Amino acid sequence: MKQHHLFLFLLLLTTTSLTAQQDTISLDKTKETFWEIEKDQQILWKLADETRLPHEDNIELTGQKVAAIISYKVDEKKHLEVERHIIFPQLRVNINSGANKWTAYRAYLKDDYSDQFLPSIVVNNKTFQPGAVKEVRISGMLDISHEPASGLGLHRTFVPSMTERLFVEEWTLTNESDTIKNLQFGNVQFQQKLVGLQGMYTREVYSDAEEEAIDLAPGSSYTFAIYTLAYLNDEPKITSSSKEVLTQRELYLGAIWDNLILETPDLILNTLFAFSKVRASESIFDSPMGLVHSPGGGRYYTGIWANDQAEYSGPFFPYLGYDIGNEAAMNAYRKFAQNLPADYSNVFASFEMGGELPCCGSDRGDAAMIAYGASQYALAMGDPKTGEELWPMIEWCLEYCKRQKNEAGVIKSDSDEMEGRIPTGEANLATSSLAFGGWKTAALLGTALGKSKKQIAAYEMEAAALRQSIESYFGADIEGLHTYQYFEGHPFLRHWICLPLVMGIDERKEGTLDALFSKLWADNGVKVEFNPDLKEPDLFWDRGTLYAFRGAFIAGDSDRAMPKLQAYSKTRLLGFHVPYVVEAWPEGNMAHLSAESALYCRIFTEGLFGIRPVDFKRFKLKPQIPSGWEKMALRNIKAMGSSFDIYVVQKSQRLKILVLQDGKPIFNEVRLTGEEFEVELKY
Repeated sequence: MKQHHLFLFLLLLTTTSLTAQQDTISLDKTKETFWEIEKDQQILWKLADETRLPHEDNIELTGQKVAAIISYKVDEKKHLEVERHIIFPQLRVNINSGANKWTAYRAYLKDDYSDQFLPSIVVNNKTFQPGAVKEVRISGMLDISHEPASGLGLHRTFVPSMTERLFVEEWTLTNESDTIKNLQFGNVQFQQKLVGLQGMYTREVYSDAEEEAIDLAPGSSYTFAIYTLAYLNDEPKITSSSKEVLTQRELYLGAIWDNLILETPDLILNTLFAFSKVRASESIFDSPMGLVHSPGGGRYYTGIWANDQAEYSGPFFPYLGYDIGNEAAMNAYRKFAQNLPADYSNVFASFEMGGELPCCGSDRGDAAMIAYGASQYALAMGDPKTGEELWPMIEWCLEYCKRQKNEAGVIKSDSDEMEGRIPTGEANLATSSLAFGGWKTAALLGTALGKSKKQIAAYEMEAAALRQSIESYFGADIEGLHTYQYFEGHPFLRHWICLPLVMGIDERKEGTLDALFSKLWADNGVKVEFNPDLKEPDLFWDRGTLYAFRGAFIAGDSDRAMPKLQAYSKTRLLGFHVPYVVEAWPEGNMAHLSAESALYCRIFTEGLFGIRPVDFKRFKLKPQIPSGWEKMALRNIKAMGSSFDIYVVQKSQRLKILVLQDGKPIFNEVRLTGEEFEVELKY
């Protein structure tokens, strides 16, 4: 055998053994900016003059059958260390008999792969070590470039297959010297067999580098890849090359970049919006329920949730025109519709692990989430057939909410989507706000579907009554501000006081915005609660911040919201943990959950531009352009079964509004700033 022979690991194990805990992300660098925008769809971290080392971060990259959280750390000498947390969501592992119930809900085939799984490289009879990191680039993929070492420059690309159980790390070595370099590779081949719930699993890591020595001429490059993959039983061998995987990813990214394009004077907003489209739409997985959107984050795959999917991401996909996203949204709504209790006990909050494990026994206000989200989705799709299919589920959810009224006329629930992490009382503001939104939007959908005027009137009356009850039951002065108590007797400001603004309830607008952007505001956005007695007083969940921004724009206060949105977006895109909005801290280690990225996009579609479908071909428009901006646009909007663009030009407190459908003007008028008006699409 050659001196640098095949590096072979053959492990026959019955338990996973490679998984390691990731370091908890520190907030010490919250105000630091590491990255710059290279192009609209790329950000770049240049290390030539970087002194704030060591620095580390991670990014999630997913396809329909694989998810990867790539953690990369650059030390003081700019040397790189990479940890690859690879998850095969459809393959469920056996769990220990004594494990707690949550283990079954996260029992994916997953492990960490460190740099020991890389092939050895010898250059002119000396072991090659990659040079210092030169730059890191993110563009829907992760690219890392190194300074030359032993005369060789190195470029790495990390990319998931969009359709296979396969993750690829591609290496390109370039001879940057003026002499020929002789390369020899000690390839890596790892295999592990594991008995899982569906049968025999086989995981592999291998490299396709040449086993024969290579002479690399000056200026020439050589590319090879490391493949991490998994098989179930006797599935056909995956033979896709790194080039094929990269091409597939590039085609996906091109489709996402080209639809729903935000154009503002702020390049950071435009770029984070573009990145958010990618994160929101890539996290879709093959499952027994069909394709389903799932949050990701290392914990949530091949499942659906009433908040993340029914409320957050489902109503977004029609605007993006992503057929797979729309299909995933419908599959989620169908799963909920198929499991509505006949006795009007509460609906399950989620269906996880391919839909086989429903969860849980308590009511988080899930029926209100589903009614609100499904009504929005049906109108945004612009398809009566979709509306008719979803209508019985929406009716059930609203009837459930009606039965949950307390004596004060607000809607009871055991908790909210925080799931008891923090008290919510017998009835909380979030559930009642979502129910209000559900009744209001369902009334529009029912009208579009030609449902009985009596039923539509009843829904409108329920919404009107609930609005009054929200005011009388939750309305309160807290911290000297005319806003809301989150539940009866609660003395602290809570992030979800933004939800009435999102629903168009603006009686306490000024006090609520003061609370959100003054008392509750911190370096990472809106804190969960203004309460110094909390165990984690800086606790934040980005979803609260994202809803707060949408609510502020809907309420017409763009000048107060925009500076905060710009600062927040700069941190999330160019700061210490990039390039997406996150779930929470400290829980989840600021995971890049995908539905939060959909919520970021909805700040602009529903907030800044004020798009609100009222029929299958009509929508209301209420642009909230900041006073310092001259113009903004949202192009290639795919909602309501059409393709249209919205252009807004501001001059002297008036807005010039141009709407093009398929390139032809259908609305061209001047309106007052803050005015809401209706646009009708052409058939």
